Amino acid sequence: MPDEADRSRPVQLTGSSVPWLRLLPLLVAVVLLAGSLSLFVRRADYEIVPIRGTERPWPSPAEVLPDRLTLEPASWEVLPGWPDDDVALARSTMAASCRVWQARGEDAVFGEGPLASRWRDWRELCAAAVRPEVDGPSWRGEMERFLQPVSIGNRGETEGLFTGYYEASLRGSRRRHGPYQTPLHARPPELVSVDLGEFRSDLAGRRIAGRLQAGRLLPYEDRASITDGSLERRGLEILWVDDPIDAFFLHIQGSGVVEMDDGSLVRVGYAAQNGHPYTAIGRELIDRGEVPREEMSMQAIRRWLRDHPHEATELMNSNASYIFLREVDRPGAIGSLGVPLTPERSLAVDRRFLPLGVPLWLSASAPTEGEPTIQRLVVAQDTGGAIRGPVRGDLFWGHGERAAGLAGPMKSTGNLWVLWPRHLVETAVEAAAVAEMHE
Repeated sequence: MPDEADRSRPVQLTGSSVPWLRLLPLLVAVVLLAGSLSLFVRRADYEIVPIRGTERPWPSPAEVLPDRLTLEPASWEVLPGWPDDDVALARSTMAASCRVWQARGEDAVFGEGPLASRWRDWRELCAAAVRPEVDGPSWRGEMERFLQPVSIGNRGETEGLFTGYYEASLRGSRRRHGPYQTPLHARPPELVSVDLGEFRSDLAGRRIAGRLQAGRLLPYEDRASITDGSLERRGLEILWVDDPIDAFFLHIQGSGVVEMDDGSLVRVGYAAQNGHPYTAIGRELIDRGEVPREEMSMQAIRRWLRDHPHEATELMNSNASYIFLREVDRPGAIGSLGVPLTPERSLAVDRRFLPLGVPLWLSASAPTEGEPTIQRLVVAQDTGGAIRGPVRGDLFWGHGERAAGLAGPMKSTGNLWVLWPRHLVETAVEAAAVAEMHE
């Protein structure tokens, strides 16, 4: 996955190297005329739909305004639950971000737009994050001394949607036999990914993928084609699992743990995506009248697929997006920042607005009935296909049944604050205001 430092370098292509770049202007024009771009993401998300009684007519494309980051300085006193959270639980999470920043060098820029910063802006706080003697109260004090909360808004609207995700569990084998008939594929060597932001700043964060043929970049095979066997006999299968539905949801979550038939555990994570747009099959079930809108969740989708085995493949194939995977030898799911995610402390964000690695304060409604409200320190360490907009996040819940039970139905409303270096707050707020004036 490209990181912030990658954006200062010429584009690097994975796959065959041929003189096709002269075609890129035409390619970009075609993409823009199509009105949408397929995003390269570690993890797609199922589409969130409003609860019955809260729907409003969908606006026409002309009425939809693009997302825009707005910032408002705040104080620690206004953060709901700040004195009560055990912020020490997120100290190691922040330390992981610090190590990534430090490795990128003194002058590397993290983020873009109003919330851009450098390693030197965080060095003092990071020094406290990695000191083992810093306990909870001390860490809270260091944050209050060095940082200032800044309220995040989307055109001034500070309330947004927060969902959850988790690390999937599967059963598998190194060879195809018995119940293990569904492959998990490695990235094909001919798959080419292009970060369009390397060519035009207004395309930052947008990517396309395909395969090269006679100097042309063509669409790669979609899910239906791959499911039908278009990649067979190429040695791309890294594992075989016993359930195509579990494999489908692994693609949604982006990482998982496979319990092997020999008793060992293998962790897999995102490697690449085929370039086709993600389609929410939950939306399709609602449109067909199969699942009531207010009952839609990951669990509801799973139940429908189990109860309709003859229709399940067709429905899953309606999502043309397909994820390629790799074995991961580090413990824990790995996020877009390149570090292991911390359960209940790592948040997936839209990196167009929030830089990866930064600390955030999240205040959101309970993920499920009977659970407490979410008021905690989190760190931006991942991204996702459905995570679009400044006030939008996806909370990582970890691995296991509890994580799946909390992540699946989570559709919480809430607010988000970025905890920003005090000496940069005024500059960031002014830059966001200037962007608004020039829109």
